[in-house]
Amino acid sequence: MNRLRLGFQIPCRLPASRIAALARRVEEAGFDELWLVEDCFFAGGIAASATALAATERIGVGIGILPAVARNAAFTAMEVAALAEAHPGRFTAGLGHGMRDWMRQIGAAPASPLTALAEHLDAVRRLLAGETVTTQGRYVRLDGVRLEFPPEPPPPVVAGVRGPRSLEVSGRHADGTVLAEPVTPAYLASARASIARGRVGRESPHTITAYTLFHADDDLGRARDALRPALAGPVADPAWAAHLADVDLGPRRAAVAALPPAERAAALPADWIDCLSACGPPERCLERVRETGAAGADTVVLCPVGDTDEQLARAAALPALLAR
Repeated sequence: MNRLRLGFQIPCRLPASRIAALARRVEEAGFDELWLVEDCFFAGGIAASATALAATERIGVGIGILPAVARNAAFTAMEVAALAEAHPGRFTAGLGHGMRDWMRQIGAAPASPLTALAEHLDAVRRLLAGETVTTQGRYVRLDGVRLEFPPEPPPPVVAGVRGPRSLEVSGRHADGTVLAEPVTPAYLASARASIARGRVGRESPHTITAYTLFHADDDLGRARDALRPALAGPVADPAWAAHLADVDLGPRRAAVAALPPAERAAALPADWIDCLSACGPPERCLERVRETGAAGADTVVLCPVGDTDEQLARAAALPALLAR
């Protein structure tokens, strides 16, 4: 059984000028991986990843995720190849649908998100493997394209997806899956089943990276309160339904979800917050990390809520504790 890996996410809400220093601190704390997010309209994911890689020496860096349809597949492969060649064995490229409203906003929303993602995953992975690719798909059309500098080894290309059909696409076409927060053991079990359906006939490894909302504080009540605004959206937004479909939040769920956001945040029961996050003293947070690993995650990524510098300082002891 592989060792559970621990990652830390640099939130996209921070300016790019903060990335290098934070990346060094994450590496110095002993984390295995550092993950970045490309959300509209913050810093671009490729440039952010390049900054983090250049500022560090050992740590793995992942981008979770790049919206696949926002770029031509060949140019995505070129950018990923450059990072993988410059930093061998350290970069993981994540592709996903992108938030539907954002993709509409930029004029890139496909009629069939599943087909678009599958075609991009296949094309990018084949190009990174050094193949000459000719394909006339619905969304990806390439004519004899081959990278001049295919990286060795090719970096993993993972899919950041949520629902059952998208998870099957990941199992069929990607090297791994990134699950956005909140990830509960129940959601992880359901996701793994969907991935397995897509993996029928495939024997290559498929990693699972689980994003986990995180707030460390010796005062558990204060930690829960810090997480309330971050969880008020997922318990009511249909876009997050897949994360909660297998979680029993009890009969109050509909009533709480119907409240305005601020009232909803205040009304979240403590057991809901505990179910959907890693919170409280660092040792308690570590219990949730281990629980997620036991449910099937290969990497658990802490997604800090609140002041990033403060949360990184409080999380700094976790890699050593996990290794015991």
